[in-house]
Amino acid sequence: MNIKIVLFASLRETLDSDGLAFEVAPASTVASAIGALGASCGDAWLQVLSEANVLTAVNHTMVDDNHVLVEGDELAFFPPVTGG
Repeated sequence: MNIKIVLFASLRETLDSDGLAFEVAPASTVASAIGALGASCGDAWLQVLSEANVLTAVNHTMVDDNHVLVEGDELAFFPPVTGG
């Protein structure tokens, strides 16, 4: 099934990409999608997206690594945001 991967802020810079269309197996979780991205795009993707402080959202809603993806989802990755 097809999903859209979106990268923000330092993740975009580190991986030199703002995102991509990506195909995952049906009933994939966020964690399995990260594994598939690493296998397809390289170890740097796996390492960066697996860091404990990386946040994930599906269709603009924060989720954890066990969230099950469906066709057409937008899976976004971003670093923690601080401000003042």
